[in-house]
Amino acid sequence: MPNSPQPITITPDWKVELSRSVTTINELLGSLNLSAAELSTSQQAVADFPLRVPRPFLARMQPNNPQDPLLLQVLPVMAEQTEVEGYSPDPLDEASHNPIAGIVHKYANRLLLVVSPACAINCRYCFRRHFPYQENRQSREQWQDALDYIRNATEINEVIYSGGDPLAANDHFLAWLTEQIAEIKHIKRLRIHTRLPVVIPSRIDPAFLAWATATRLKPIVVLHINHANEIDNEVSASIKRLQDCGIKVLNQSVLLRGINDSAACLAELSEKLFDCDVMPYYLHLFDPVAGASHFDIEDSHAKKIYADLQAILPGFLVPKLVREIPNKKSKTTIAPE
Repeated sequence: MPNSPQPITITPDWKVELSRSVTTINELLGSLNLSAAELSTSQQAVADFPLRVPRPFLARMQPNNPQDPLLLQVLPVMAEQTEVEGYSPDPLDEASHNPIAGIVHKYANRLLLVVSPACAINCRYCFRRHFPYQENRQSREQWQDALDYIRNATEINEVIYSGGDPLAANDHFLAWLTEQIAEIKHIKRLRIHTRLPVVIPSRIDPAFLAWATATRLKPIVVLHINHANEIDNEVSASIKRLQDCGIKVLNQSVLLRGINDSAACLAELSEKLFDCDVMPYYLHLFDPVAGASHFDIEDSHAKKIYADLQAILPGFLVPKLVREIPNKKSKTTIAPE
């Protein structure tokens, strides 16, 4: 008998996946067999900072578990309405380093382009949850001012695409912008800070890979993964697609209360990242952004967790523990106690 035809798996276009994202508390909790009565959810928090969760990320959450570490990263809760002294809308003072629309320039040899105001997922601890994206939105013509700024800043050798999430932008625009930057001789590297390959793995498609590898610039993708449960087979495959095209992949995490605040949890993440040939890069101490103080961890506890992590892992799997301090010329490395 002839072999039966194999079923064809059709992966939805990433834009379709994005359009199907969950945007209400009821739908999010209903998908996980949870009720709002089990959690201190807040509709006002949604009004202040919209809920957005792509379904591939939702599929990795554990049903019937109100403490699921992926759920807690995206669930709007009452604690967001509490004003806490020392937590501000602009915890890194980026407004002082936003010389023209679209650019954040804090460090000597690199700058950041706010390529897209949109994110595929709205993480509740995001330090840019209050960023004035509307003031940094630009047409292609208006981007010429940012390109002129880069041309004149000859000390810069690296451009970082950020946002929002830069990969929420249109590939045609990203291809054009990358070509323009590649024509600036003193720029050597293009770094892309993104969560999209994690929350919608289909974003790493032929169109993205084409423009990301089409110029002389050395491309680097820095992912944002906080917990080992965020990595499934689809995410591993998206990472491999990047690596197969010669794109270096790193990861940065944020140390978050109730999410990954143990050495065992962080060690599992580092091991799973290395299984995907991804190097753990940074472990950030929490940026004190207004509306997210409930994620913060005392420095003494963070240092203890980090010391325990160093005792578990070989050095090459231990990310640097860092804090970003406003107006410092680099991230500040934090020594364990």
